[in-house]
Amino acid sequence: MAAAPGGEAVLNVRDVERIAAGVLSPGAAAYYNGGAWDESTLRDNEAAFERWRFRPKVLVDVARRDLSVRVLGRLWPTPFGTAPMALMRLATPEGEGAAARACRDRGITYTLSTVASATIEEVAEVGGPRWFQLYTTPDADWTMSLVRRAEAAGYEALVMTVDAAPLGRRERDARVGLTLPPGVRYENLVVRPSAVGGGEGGPGHETGADGEDALSREGPQLYAKEFLKEALTPADLAWLVRESRLPVIVKGVLRGDDADAVVEAGAAGVWVSNHGGRQMDRAIASIDALPDVVQAVRGRVPVLFDGGIRRGMDALAALALGATAVFVGRPLLWGLAWDGERGAGAVLDMLTAELDLAMAITGVPRASSIDPSILVHADLAHLPRRIR
Repeated sequence: MAAAPGGEAVLNVRDVERIAAGVLSPGAAAYYNGGAWDESTLRDNEAAFERWRFRPKVLVDVARRDLSVRVLGRLWPTPFGTAPMALMRLATPEGEGAAARACRDRGITYTLSTVASATIEEVAEVGGPRWFQLYTTPDADWTMSLVRRAEAAGYEALVMTVDAAPLGRRERDARVGLTLPPGVRYENLVVRPSAVGGGEGGPGHETGADGEDALSREGPQLYAKEFLKEALTPADLAWLVRESRLPVIVKGVLRGDDADAVVEAGAAGVWVSNHGGRQMDRAIASIDALPDVVQAVRGRVPVLFDGGIRRGMDALAALALGATAVFVGRPLLWGLAWDGERGAGAVLDMLTAELDLAMAITGVPRASSIDPSILVHADLAHLPRRIR
């Protein structure tokens, strides 16, 4: 059992969230925890899990549980991965390196953000399974330079985010403001694309001081304006699939027809996500979008999921609704703020232990074979199953 600085027990992710609130700077807390507009989708991502109820099976041998799942040909020890998140050095000086080490030691796949505060190569040096999340830029050479660096550094997949341009209106950020402290910057955005030229991984030349100062002053609004391509089309996905040597996962899908289209365009995976409620407010909660996407994909590629995971029970519900694996976002940041690498690892361990126990009580010994029969929507829970 972990302990907070004051000595009280830290039992779950909510405890870690409270600790992080007292540690993070106001700007970092707003940036990490905020959502778009009135933040209704941010709240609903978590509340939506309450709309489902479990139907435990009994007389099932659950003495030994197997949490492993297979994703893109590799066996994962648990169904958990980590979602891409920016600027982890706002939470702890070791930033992305601390998170990557916590994941490495547990065999959990770590997803590095394009807008991380560590370079592609620095995180690769940590080792462990890793994916690279890619923002498509208006400059194809610049985009491909990031892809080539990820390939050269041993990343296993690209995660193409398709729901972040233009950037959502994040009023909590605007009220509080975020100025990057000395030593924290968007490390993969201070490289001139002309210096890399699509090469095999050299870091290139950094921007001048004016560019770095602007990134520090304006933060997310500047990188969105300068580096994110708004006019994404199926042709951009087809180009990336054709040009990259890595499998391409498309992140930010909330509709079945979109899921079918990206699979037809060559995506190796579909990632259900509403960007943590940070893009379109009143968008559907991720867990509510999941069944439609799973039905449309029809088992052709893995369906991945993020949005509101705060308990192992949440992960169990997403797996039951057809997700192949689930990805943790903000809780990892809170763990880093609490106790760096150890805090991030503790969060992952809490969620894994909760999932293991929930599987046992629900009567499902294998994560890879969880099915929808263990769930019922809360609105229907009072009805006999034969008339639902």
